[in-house]
Amino acid sequence: MGPEIILKSFLDARVWQKGIPVVVGDYRVLKEAKKRLGINVEIRKVSNPEEAVGSVRGVPVLDMTMIGDMSLLPLGQVSPMGGNAAVQYVRKAVDLALSGGVQGIATAPINKAAIHEAGFHYIGHTEMLSEMAQQEKAMTMFMVDQLKIFFHTRHMSLHQAIKTLTISGVSDTIVLAEKCLRAIGYEKSSLALAALNPHASESGMFGVEEEKILIPACEIARKKGVHVEGPLPADSVFHLALEGKYDAVISLYHDQGHIAAKTYDFYRTVSVTLGLPFVRTSVDHGTAFDIAWQGLASPLGMTEAILECFNLAEKYSPNLLSK
Repeated sequence: MGPEIILKSFLDARVWQKGIPVVVGDYRVLKEAKKRLGINVEIRKVSNPEEAVGSVRGVPVLDMTMIGDMSLLPLGQVSPMGGNAAVQYVRKAVDLALSGGVQGIATAPINKAAIHEAGFHYIGHTEMLSEMAQQEKAMTMFMVDQLKIFFHTRHMSLHQAIKTLTISGVSDTIVLAEKCLRAIGYEKSSLALAALNPHASESGMFGVEEEKILIPACEIARKKGVHVEGPLPADSVFHLALEGKYDAVISLYHDQGHIAAKTYDFYRTVSVTLGLPFVRTSVDHGTAFDIAWQGLASPLGMTEAILECFNLAEKYSPNLLSK
């Protein structure tokens, strides 16, 4: 799906108006996608991002030549070849961002199974980017319209996510979320912590995590100057954020925040990685191998990710993360 939604996103005039885009990938793969799917966009090779400046026409592609023979690439299937190519594309983009060659990165979806088959241990983009940028405090934020959601835990089982809850861990996440908002332009922000149990445990009727872990974590964060409320019932806190009561919500585990954002607007939700020396955005969906290379994929998520990358890169101040 990646080549298809990348090329389709360049059909949106806003992508060209917001900044200077360049694709890190395989020219041969993109040409094949254009041909098979009839996508009416020109593609041209560049050897570095500077060559994309002043481009009148054509998607500028920094050709990585990871796929030597298209006939050897299983389309719409998990493969070590595809997994390795994905990692190398991201690695090159990170190198460019760290060297100042680009201001931000917007990533297409990756397939975790393919990456593992290629011999890499990464469980997601955030973990991959953190290691490549040598930055341990990277944090994922979903955003769509007024709604911004940070994640305390992500790619682990629900059982494990609950087991790992600690007062210090949750308070650190709250503090880091506030710093991340400051880094994208919020001088003052209001945060809410989503509860774990129904009705925020109803004074201990439905669980003890709120009283023993979450309430103390919020108290510690407030003593450090963070305006945070909670824990608040998860069935209402995301709605309150959409209404503007909070600048962001902290979700305790993967599905808690993903369901809220994707139910509101699956296609326009953008995943943002903050805490790195550069901005990274991405679609909020997977590789969808079942519809890959069929011309059925919507480019809206990819387009939104590119546009948001331009927007955030203009105001991102990573130096504020250390204050």
